[in-house]
Amino acid sequence: MEDLVARIVRQDQQALGELYEAMAGRVYGLALRITRHVQTAEEVVEDAFWQVWRQAPRFDATRGRAVAWILTIARSRALDALRRSDCAEPLEEEELAELPAGGDPHDLLVAIQREHRLHAALRGLDPLPRQLVALAFFRGLSHDEIASQMSLPLGTVKSHIRRALLRLRESLGAGAPHSGMVTP
Repeated sequence: MEDLVARIVRQDQQALGELYEAMAGRVYGLALRITRHVQTAEEVVEDAFWQVWRQAPRFDATRGRAVAWILTIARSRALDALRRSDCAEPLEEEELAELPAGGDPHDLLVAIQREHRLHAALRGLDPLPRQLVALAFFRGLSHDEIASQMSLPLGTVKSHIRRALLRLRESLGAGAPHSGMVTP
């Protein structure tokens, strides 16, 4: 892992992808144990790996192993997410059963299938474009805000997001009755 972090210091995006593949499961498991919420845990994973990308030069192998450093970052991001999270408790099954049944079960199934396809398509993106898309669409940041936060040129951010959206449209367009879900 230390060699991957060293490559990330040199801005090697492939090294970040390899590190992500090697560590994402452990980071996600830790985040899920802390947040107890799937979507929040997924966001924590992305946040943690972007912090790794930005702070790789600060990693000091004499102070510990890269795995411990990454898991410490993930723990910190998960605790931050937990503090930010709303105090609203998730509904229990009994409460869900009491909610008025408003929709067609087929519509619910279609919505679930779309969500699964979207997540699969997002996983198919490289780490940098996936993070930029997440910041734009899930966090609601503008391109300027993303460029500032990620310390990237504005044109680079716009290009990555545009290409990522085109790939998502291509991935989601196959077999989708309305491929207009994602537009660049």
